[in-house]
Amino acid sequence: MSSPAARASFLLVHGAWHRPTCWNALRDLLAANGHRSRTVALPSTGPQGTPAAGMYDDAEEIAAHLRQMDGPVVLVAHSYAGLPATQLPTDQGNLAHLVYLSAYMPAEGESLNSIHGAPTPEDEDLTGTHPSIFDNPRVALYAELPDDQAEDAIGQLVGQSNRSFQQQVTRAAWRTVPSTYVLCTRDRAMPPALQEQMSGHASAVERLDAGHSAFLTAPAELAALLGGIASGITGN
Repeated sequence: MSSPAARASFLLVHGAWHRPTCWNALRDLLAANGHRSRTVALPSTGPQGTPAAGMYDDAEEIAAHLRQMDGPVVLVAHSYAGLPATQLPTDQGNLAHLVYLSAYMPAEGESLNSIHGAPTPEDEDLTGTHPSIFDNPRVALYAELPDDQAEDAIGQLVGQSNRSFQQQVTRAAWRTVPSTYVLCTRDRAMPPALQEQMSGHASAVERLDAGHSAFLTAPAELAALLGGIASGITGN
């Protein structure tokens, strides 16, 4: 009798301005359901990086983590992380599924800025940016959280390189890797209409009644959704 397939593990990739610790609540729930997970600290984000690090550096960092993982991997990319996830090389043999969580899902030649209609500059901007670009980060990112939790989450935000928003993807991993777009219907940072548009690239679309940071505001619902995706890959 053949042995059962190994359970899929998760590689969780944070969005702009966030740190890997933003996934802690979700990781606990995944672990309770028997799923291993791992996080990535993107070079373009926070004190470990520099404003010179960009989207290509982030893609290389994600690929390095994938190479260190065994068995089938479900990569979950939140928000900005959809760009470096899309830029991944097509030879990631253990990458079984891409999940775009309220994330950018570009085609070749697109950048975060170009998706929003901003021109591509001749020279890349090597300075950093802060979530204060939102009129109200508390409402845009954490509208459903109680005030104390939202204040804590905002206090953990860090800088993000402008360069990561300007670099264009040169390949689209979703063309060869099965993918699910998780559309957050109450998102105030990534308009649901834009999510709907980009989700047309995905193999499947799921809708979650949550705002932009579902890993904090609806972790149980998100864990259940991800567990279903993983079960569809391995049957357990």
